[in-house]
Amino acid sequence: MRNQASLQETKQHGAVRFPFNLYPCTIPGDFPQVALHWHESMELVFVKRGTGLIQVGAVTYPACQGDIFIFAPGTLHALRQAESRSMEYENIIFELELLGGAEDICAEKYLLPIQSGRLSLPARLTANDLCYSQAAACLQEIEDANRSKISGYELIIKGALLRFLALLLAQGKQQLPTETADTRRLKTVLQWLSAQYAEQLHVADAAAVCSFSASHFMRWFRQMTGQSFISFLKEYRLNAAAEALHTTDEPVLTIASQCGFENLSYFNRSFKAHFGMTPREYRKK
Repeated sequence: MRNQASLQETKQHGAVRFPFNLYPCTIPGDFPQVALHWHESMELVFVKRGTGLIQVGAVTYPACQGDIFIFAPGTLHALRQAESRSMEYENIIFELELLGGAEDICAEKYLLPIQSGRLSLPARLTANDLCYSQAAACLQEIEDANRSKISGYELIIKGALLRFLALLLAQGKQQLPTETADTRRLKTVLQWLSAQYAEQLHVADAAAVCSFSASHFMRWFRQMTGQSFISFLKEYRLNAAAEALHTTDEPVLTIASQCGFENLSYFNRSFKAHFGMTPREYRKK
C-alpha cells in the first residue's frame, strides 16, 4: 500500500497559480488531533473558540480563543485536544511564492529568508502583543474575502498576508530557532517511522536511528513529542488506517495488516477508542 501518512506533508493547498487555502477545523469534532508533521508551506492557525494544545518545534503552548500560531516552512507542529475540551480554528495554508517572485526585493529580503529558516518569526501571537489587533484584523479580512469570492478577492488575500508578515517582522523580537539539532534528529526519526510503521518496530529500533540508548531515547522522545514512542506509533498507524479506509476499497483486515496491526480484534478496539467509531462505521461516514 502506498504510504498515506508521511510526516512530511506534500499535499497541494489551493490552485497551482494561487497556492492558498483556508480550512475551518474542530478538535476533536473533525479529528482527535493533528499529529506531529511539517511541510514546505506557510501555515497560520487562528483559534476561534475553545482551548487546546499546539506544539511548535519542541515547545507545547496552551491555545486559547483568539490566539494566532505561525508555522514557518519546515517547522514541526502538532495540534491536540486539551483534556476533554474542544477547539475550533481556521487553518490558513499558503506558499510564500504567492507573495513575491524571484526578482522581487520583498522576496529577496524577507520571503526567501523565511522559507530557508534564516529569518525567524514569532511562533504565537496573543492579545497581549502590541500588533495583535492589526494582525487579527488581517486574518479576518482574509477569511471574509475567501468566503465572498468577490472580484479581486485574490488581491485582498495577498495584500492581507503581506501586511500580516510585515506586522510580525516589525515586532523586532529575537526568536529562538525552531530548527535545532533535536528537531532535525526528530525529523529523521519521523521519516524513518513513515517508511517502517507497518513493520514490527521496537523502541530499540527507533533509538538506533539517532544513536541513543533505549532508555535515553524514551525520555528524549517524550520530551520532544509529549507522548511515548509506543503511543505515538500506535496513533500513527491508526491515522494511516483511517486514511486508507477513506481513500481505498481494501478490506478492513487487509488495511489493519498493512498498517502494522496483526490482530484484527485489537485493531477494531483501538480504532473505536481513538475515533469513536468502528472502522466500518468510519468508512461509511
